[in-house]
Amino acid sequence: MTPRYVISGTDTGIGKTVFSAALTGALNANYWKPVQSGLEEETDSEMVARLSNVPATRILPEAYRLKEAASPHLSARLENMKIDVARLEPPACGNPLIIEGAGGLLVPLTEKTVFVDVFARWHIPVILCARTSLGTINHTLLSIEALRSRNIPIHGVAFIGAENLDTLTIIAKIGQVRILGRLPILDRLTKESLTTSFAENFDITSLMEATA
Repeated sequence: MTPRYVISGTDTGIGKTVFSAALTGALNANYWKPVQSGLEEETDSEMVARLSNVPATRILPEAYRLKEAASPHLSARLENMKIDVARLEPPACGNPLIIEGAGGLLVPLTEKTVFVDVFARWHIPVILCARTSLGTINHTLLSIEALRSRNIPIHGVAFIGAENLDTLTIIAKIGQVRILGRLPILDRLTKESLTTSFAENFDITSLMEATA
């Protein structure tokens, strides 16, 4: 079956949109951001369109576009609206599909629902993006527990940042997860540099395995 992945992270601002752009390009996939909070600066969909090698038609429209750069539940409240989680269903498409969440797994969509609740309903394999810096062991292992407690399949962990072999090794051992690779911070982040770095640091064939 055509691979589909949910891209989530241990925190906000760790680089999962850059990773999503690289993976979208590598798999020639469709990309979907269900909920975009913050419209004043470049959105995640716009960044993926700029940094990946896919045509604009592969960037699918968001279900919700919220002005304020805040947790979706708060951003929606500021616009006097409420997110209907029933509307958040992965688009049907013949290509691989990359779905990017917002922030971490427990970011609220409403006052009762967090992102991981929706991921549990989808049951699509998750790639968890994590920093390599101090604190990431705790955050990553907690995120793995949150996924496993809801029986959500974990395809693996993708690290972003400087090399830290001990951190990667201990997370793999304690978390019993596959380490997919590590994307270094690029001095010049361009479509070309990202494509090259991703190809050098990740095994594309292992990313073609998801069948959910």
